[in-house]
Amino acid sequence: MGGVTSSMAAKFAFFPPNPPSYKLIKDDLTGLLLLSPFPHRENVEVLKLPTRKGTEIVAMYIRHPMATSTLLYSHGNAADLGQMYELFIELSIHLRPSEQNTYADIEAAYKCLEENYGTKQENVILYGQSVGSGPTLDLAARLPRLRAVILHSPLLSGLRVMYPVKRTYWFDIYKNIDKIPSVNCPVLIIHGTADEVVDFSHGKQLWELCKEKYEPLWIKGGNHCDLELYPEYIRHLKKFIATIERSQSQRISSRKSTDQFEPPRKSTDVFEASRKSSDRREKPRHSTDRPEKLKNHSSNAITDKLEKLRISFEQMERSRRSVDCTEKSRRSIDHQLERARKSVDRMERIRTG
Repeated sequence: MGGVTSSMAAKFAFFPPNPPSYKLIKDDLTGLLLLSPFPHRENVEVLKLPTRKGTEIVAMYIRHPMATSTLLYSHGNAADLGQMYELFIELSIHLRPSEQNTYADIEAAYKCLEENYGTKQENVILYGQSVGSGPTLDLAARLPRLRAVILHSPLLSGLRVMYPVKRTYWFDIYKNIDKIPSVNCPVLIIHGTADEVVDFSHGKQLWELCKEKYEPLWIKGGNHCDLELYPEYIRHLKKFIATIERSQSQRISSRKSTDQFEPPRKSTDVFEASRKSSDRREKPRHSTDRPEKLKNHSSNAITDKLEKLRISFEQMERSRRSVDCTEKSRRSIDHQLERARKSVDRMERIRTG
């Protein structure tokens, strides 16, 4: 079985053109990496990224000032950045996202997006072409908040390209048929009906297995490597991007509206509502109004009595004060008379003495 595994891997592994269609050079003045013979663009950054296997890959980051999503593109077999360069530039102009990479190296590219550029998972669109659909779906199945996935001439699995097997064997590679049901975001599938490398049936079956299907693009007469030449290719991609960005905006608006929910009512509010409802029930009961009037009348009568008592008390107090003053005067007179009497008695004793 080991031989079968090796031959499968050898057949579908990534083999770039030899010699490469570009040269990687470093600018002496700026220190920037450049792809020769392509002219330097201010919005294009060329990167060398380390992978977990100890190798390095070359990637491009293409900025667009109006972009709200980032496209992580895994190109197909027997292609390199030089051959894909103009397509990536064209995609960035028409679709407003960017990025590419290959096979398991997609992890390094995604890590770069997160750590170097602060890209959020929910703003990433993964794009996998042909063999690139393998790493794309492998990553997509592990990222639950992806914005979307685009599969360009995808394959069900490596073995199924050669043989119409009905089950997945342990030695198969790129088992997209088993991974796509785990993808939770919208998926667009593009496939040519005359594909001679990966049969059109692969794209159709993958679309049927999608959780969140989007209108597929079946390009009539399209082969494996010429779909970009058809005008409907860019047109359908633009429509898909616009749709998912619109739905994302709606989700954000919906989330904001739900965040602005009415705060939970306090228990006193509940009681207040209860009281108001009971008030509505009490209104027809006019008999309860009479005791209220009687109570008001009694209250007024008591107030009048208290006022009269207060006046009487003040009058009594003034009278008492007047009596006190009279009493004081009387006591003073008695005291003076007593002193006079004592003085007379003293004089009488002297006279008789």
